[in-house]
Amino acid sequence: MATAARGRTLAAASMMGNALKGVGASLTLQIKGGGPLGTILAVSDSDGNVRGYVTNPMVDMPLRADGKLDVGAAVGAGGTMTVIKDLHMKDPYVGTVNLLGGEIAEDVANYFVESEQIPTACALGVLVDRDQSVRAAGGYLIELMPGATEETIAKVEGGILAAGNVSGILDKNPDPEEMLRMVLSDFEVKILEKQMVEYRCTCSRERVERALISLGAQELESILKEQGECRLTCQFCDKIHAFSGEELKALIEEIQANEKKL
Repeated sequence: MATAARGRTLAAASMMGNALKGVGASLTLQIKGGGPLGTILAVSDSDGNVRGYVTNPMVDMPLRADGKLDVGAAVGAGGTMTVIKDLHMKDPYVGTVNLLGGEIAEDVANYFVESEQIPTACALGVLVDRDQSVRAAGGYLIELMPGATEETIAKVEGGILAAGNVSGILDKNPDPEEMLRMVLSDFEVKILEKQMVEYRCTCSRERVERALISLGAQELESILKEQGECRLTCQFCDKIHAFSGEELKALIEEIQANEKKL
């Protein structure tokens, strides 16, 4: 359940992040639906590389009547979806909309309509195999340009209905280009750019060290006294960053020396 929900969120964040302009820009997609999965968070850079996590991954729920995973119930429909775009300006852009059903794709489409006034179709799918591995995952975002005619809208809607769900499409052929051509079968599709994306975490020992320093000397002294060392686990990639007692003492001394200079 968590794999399906997080996979959909990662795919959506990747596509939305890839649409950003500017080197170093990033997009955060946060879903708080009130369901048992808790918060789902995904962060994408402007190339579409993503990382993310689910607060409560060990959630198991009955399948829907059609035999599909009930992602909507696991996510919950009583919360919000928030999109944060960091474009390296004075303040990040933040848009929040109420969830429609917690299935994620329709909520992403609703975000574009409500927050950016762009009519959008979104479909996401994660095909979880019998051994709990992911056999295929992906999705698409189709945004209507200003001035789109009713005929164009009808063709897009017809293509989406004829293509079926994303999981089914990817199960037959995992090539995203073929999925796009299938969904937009009534149009002449021209591929302008291809971008390889991956799950990429940006955590580093240096970043963790800066975070520890920001706690202040008193807090670090308390950690040193109670634990003798510090081991922090990245919530995105599960990498453990360990700091020995001697290293904590060095950080404390560094903080105290800087405070004296001030």
